[in-house]
Amino acid sequence: MRSVPDDTADAATTDAPSGEPSLVRAIGPKLLVFFIIGDILGTTIYALTGTVSERVGGALWLPFLLAFVVAFMTAFSYLELVGKYPRAAGAALYTQQAFRRPFLTFLVAFTVMCSGITSAASAAQAFGGTNLDALVGEVPGWVTPLVVVAFLLMLAAINFRGVGESVRVNVVLTAIELLGLAIVIVLGVWAVINGAGDASRLTEFATSAPESSIFSEPAVLLAISSATALAFFAMVGFEDSVNMAEETVDPPRTFPRAMLLAMGITATIYLVVAVLASTLVPTEELAAAESGALLRVVQTASPSFPAVVFAAITLFAVTNTALINMMMASRLLYGMARERIIPDAFAKVHPGRRTPWLAIVVTSALAIILVLLLDISELGSMTSLLLLAVFTLVNVAVLVLRRDRVDHRHFRAPTGIPIVAAVLCAFLASPFSGRPPKEYLFAGILLLLGVLLWGVNRATTGRRDDFDASTLGK
Repeated sequence: MRSVPDDTADAATTDAPSGEPSLVRAIGPKLLVFFIIGDILGTTIYALTGTVSERVGGALWLPFLLAFVVAFMTAFSYLELVGKYPRAAGAALYTQQAFRRPFLTFLVAFTVMCSGITSAASAAQAFGGTNLDALVGEVPGWVTPLVVVAFLLMLAAINFRGVGESVRVNVVLTAIELLGLAIVIVLGVWAVINGAGDASRLTEFATSAPESSIFSEPAVLLAISSATALAFFAMVGFEDSVNMAEETVDPPRTFPRAMLLAMGITATIYLVVAVLASTLVPTEELAAAESGALLRVVQTASPSFPAVVFAAITLFAVTNTALINMMMASRLLYGMARERIIPDAFAKVHPGRRTPWLAIVVTSALAIILVLLLDISELGSMTSLLLLAVFTLVNVAVLVLRRDRVDHRHFRAPTGIPIVAAVLCAFLASPFSGRPPKEYLFAGILLLLGVLLWGVNRATTGRRDDFDASTLGK
């Protein structure tokens, strides 16, 4: 099923070229809210809470709050752009509309694809962490990489077979992920009411800069910026929703309220979880728990609660995150090949399964390589690095496109917000935020791979500057 009766009564079809099937506008405000919540919830809050705590100290709530503020301001830019151009392709479309530079548009699309791969790789590492130990017993160290690779191969197989997605299924998946966070909040609040925990930790900061930092900023400021750069991974996902614009009822009116409401809900959940985690569990224990930090919170709040239940919910959450990101990455690679901006071999579709098999193989292989070379915090931080670079460009694009008038009403962001958001996104993506050089090295390698594909395509097919960014990934 594609819709529910009370939310899609006004569903309509989108315009499509003659002879082509059209998309159905089946997503109304309520379903869009659930879609965005489900897209934001996932790996970071479940698997990276301990790492964020290690970077910032007991004031775990602050990086999540700052990350939310930056994401919220960037969302204003996305809302203006999706209102003006209610078509799929998101950042790639907006970049093409603003700058008309196909190579830049390609880099944006390829960067978004890479962010999906790194996000899925971080989820894979979370799958092979503490929560798996709680579910099946302690896994030997040498077995963990095999489990992680097997997990990615399983996702590739599911991706190849073809996953019938619908917003109804998304609502169910979101509900399960919310259940895990609700368990943390309910048990945590009850434990605090009964005198457990130490609230004084909420104002404690790490006193040493990250070991990988190459700057000598004040330790507290560097700890906050480094933790915020990682915590920003928690708020990404809202930008994916604009790719559903062609299947949303009246996007210019539906998106602003739905996106801001969904982001407000998820930010509140994350902040409450962060406060409870830091109050109930000392920073050292949260950091030591690694991907099982929230499981440690649940066990502290209620020792009798079955750890296996929460561990299973966590594994489900990271699996869902990984699968969605691998599907997105493979479809973007396929879309770029179909538009002939990279070699068209990546657009090959399996005749039986009707899925882009070569794009799936390549994106899955890249994820496996990354997961064997980087740890989960580096993968999560690299995901935020890639998307922060894209968000910086989107915040600039919204100002450039003010000169482009459209004949319908749409949301307009206050001019100062995109400017501030662009500066903050650029700062969090820069080495000044405390990012280690390794992240830039691997991000550069991924982008260089894309540039090589671009170059091969130009050498074999000639100059191609007229591709349609709105078809990417479709």
